[in-house]
Order: sequence, then C-alpha cells, then structure tokens
Amino acid sequence: MHTDTYRFLAIDCGATSGRAMLGTFSGDDFKMEEVYRFPNPIMELGGAYYWNVYSIYEHILRCLTELARQGIELDSIGIDTWGVDFGLLASDGTLLSLPRAYRDPYTVGVPEEVFEREPREMMYSLTGIQTMNFNSIFQLYAQKENGISALSYAKWLVFMPDLLSYFLTGRAVCEYTIASTSGMVNAYTRQFDKQLMGRLGLPTDLLLPIVQPGTVVGALLPSIAKKTGIGEVPVVAVAGHDTASAVAAVMSAGSHDAYLSSGTWSLMGIVTNEPIVTARAAELNFTNEGGTEGTIRFLKNITGMWLLEQCRKAWNIAGRDYSYNEMMGMAEWAKDYTGRINPDDPRFANPANMDAEIRQALAEGGYTEPKNDAEMLSCIFHSLADRYGEVMRMLRELAPFEIERLHIIGGGAANNLLNRWTEEAVGIPVVAGPTEATAIGNLKIQHKRVISN
Repeated sequence: MHTDTYRFLAIDCGATSGRAMLGTFSGDDFKMEEVYRFPNPIMELGGAYYWNVYSIYEHILRCLTELARQGIELDSIGIDTWGVDFGLLASDGTLLSLPRAYRDPYTVGVPEEVFEREPREMMYSLTGIQTMNFNSIFQLYAQKENGISALSYAKWLVFMPDLLSYFLTGRAVCEYTIASTSGMVNAYTRQFDKQLMGRLGLPTDLLLPIVQPGTVVGALLPSIAKKTGIGEVPVVAVAGHDTASAVAAVMSAGSHDAYLSSGTWSLMGIVTNEPIVTARAAELNFTNEGGTEGTIRFLKNITGMWLLEQCRKAWNIAGRDYSYNEMMGMAEWAKDYTGRINPDDPRFANPANMDAEIRQALAEGGYTEPKNDAEMLSCIFHSLADRYGEVMRMLRELAPFEIERLHIIGGGAANNLLNRWTEEAVGIPVVAGPTEATAIGNLKIQHKRVISN
C-alpha cells in the first residue's frame, strides 16, 4: 500500500440493517463503496425484544474475510450504531445476555416512576436529554426494578458500538457520543453523573471511563486476524452514535444550518458549542447529545422511515412489493389525500401491523380510510413533512442564531418527493445529501486520526 493512500472500513449498523463501507483516501481524492450488507432485525423471545449481537459479529467477520480474500489491506475499522442500547459483561468478559432492544415495552411507564424520585426538571437540568422511555437510564432502572439477573452479575456496561469493538479486540471502552444518548451523562462535565445515578439506586461501578471519537480501542484479536486473514488491523472508536457520525460529515461548529438525519428515525437539530438546557427546551423535549470536536448536537428525535419500513413489511407479507421510486410515484399520484397522523404517537412504536395501526389512527381522527397503498404513502410522507415543519418552528425558537438552510442527510435524502414537501413545510432552503453521511463521517474520523499522528 502506498504511504499516501489509506483504506478504512466503516461498519454502519442500523436498527433494521447494517452495511460495511470501504473508504479510500489518496491525496485529495476520496472514494467509497459498499462492500457488504446484512439484516439486523429485532428478535422477539418470550415477549421480550433483543438484538442478536452475535449475528452482527458473524457478519462483520464474513465481511473481513471477503476483503482479505480480495487482497484489500485496511488501515483501521470503525463501528457506529443506533443509540441507548447496551450489553452487560461479566468479570470474565462474557456477555451475560443479549442486549435488550429499545422498542421493548419493558420501559413503558418507567420515566414516570423515576420522576417520583428525581424530578424531570432536575434530570433535564443535569443531562439535557429529552425524555424518551427507552433512554439507557430508564432501561437500567427497569432492569434493576425487575430483578434482571444479568445486572446482578455485571462488571461492565458497554454500549452497542463499543460492544462490537470489544468482540473484535477484547478491549472495552465507552465512547462519548454514544454514551451521551444514555441520559446518564452530565451535559456540562460531559462525564457520567454518578450522583444522579446514585440517587436512583443505579450501579455506577459498571461505567467505563469516557473516551473521545478517534481513540484507538485496540487491534483485532490474533484469532480473528488469523481466521479472517485480514491481519491485526486497529479498531477505532469513531463517533459511535450513527447520527454523530452523520452530522460530522456535513456540519461543524459555527454553522448556522440545521440538519435532518433521515432514516428509521429522523433527527432534526443544530450544532452548538454548549448545551441548551432551558425550561423551554425541556418543555419542547429537545435533547443535547455529544458531537465531535467538542460540539453538542441539539436536536429532537422524530419517528422517521420506521413508518414506511413497517408498512412495507406488512405489504410484503400480503404479496405487494414496491421499489422506492415506485412508492414516491404512488405518493405523488395520491398527493391530494388529506389523512394525517402524528408520527410520534406512541402507538406507532412497535405495532403488530403498521398499516392496520395507521388506518385505525386515521379512523379515530375522522379521516377517510386510505383506498389503496398510494394514499397510505401520501399520508406517511405528508405527515412526516408536517412534523418536520412543526419541529423546525420549535428549533428556530430555541436556536441561538437564525437558521439559514436544512441539510437532509441519510437514506431519506434520496426521497425527492418528501424533500420537496419538507422544504414547503420548513420554509427554508433544503439541501439533500449525502445519503451515506453516516459512513462518510465514520471514515473521516478514522482518516483524521491517521493524518494527525
């Protein structure tokens, strides 16, 4: 490999699927290609919902084996995932149980129980994190209250991207951006707030020291290096939260633009140097999560393409399968359908049949039932655009500057119809792309680590 050419692998694992993107930096040139893709469905066992992290690990090994077979040498590997979920490791390093998935209903009602011990306003003033029942702090509280046995034997709590890195290297770290989604990190010190956790009776000895994006976790274990043939490649703790990596691809401190990371979830926000922790921000349920280079991602979570993905799942079972281009055309054709839903209604978190659930919500709202899938698509896209408009109005009220443009990044950026309806709803120019922002940000962090050393 030439000394001025670097190849990095970004493992971008989402809440429904994952992929591996190979990035090549040669001087000022950058190329990226997808080299592997794999499913990552939530797994139900006994009424509880889990992530099959062993399956993800096996797919990563298959990817590395294939790259080695092609003679591709890597300078490093970085992994990013969704936020909040975690695994528990025993003192001997064993994973005690599969990580619970954030859509598991075991945390329903838990925030209200927690707020009886620690007022919501006080928690927000410390962490700056919006209340969502699946935040890590509520999951940990639920596991303690439910007597989950794994928690009793746990030595370390490890968030999802760091857990996968641990499988590969045998070394456990806690990267800042992923930890910041937990509701357990102080917004100002940017360290775990152990006093808060102690008042809730939560164990604090499980927490690892926080490291910043760009930290080398370690090299691939010799057994993995040999099995795959890829060698003892370094694994880097990138911005482990996928949105943090995505934002790093297009935004930096000082920008007066907003972003909408559009995927299974939609996350709309701005980049700031300091957290915005005010009574109004708490009332509107905005969150302050960690970014790269000392920044804060001030944003709001919005249910995104989950609605579409789950409808497609129901339609596929019924024998109806559409491409994304077909669905955009169908929605455009049915653009005059007036039915609307609130995408963030808890009823859409994990229904047995999304199509049926949306139809029921529309009926309860007094709307005419969609006559076909085209009208259902029109409802979903219009409802999302309307919600984006609402959140943008909130964001403008809270932002310390005038927002000039909205960058739509992630897979949803390819939906030209939704982008157009979103621009109409938010009232400012929309810039679409890149669709692969998360992988680009992941790769940029790996590249920066190499060239800065």
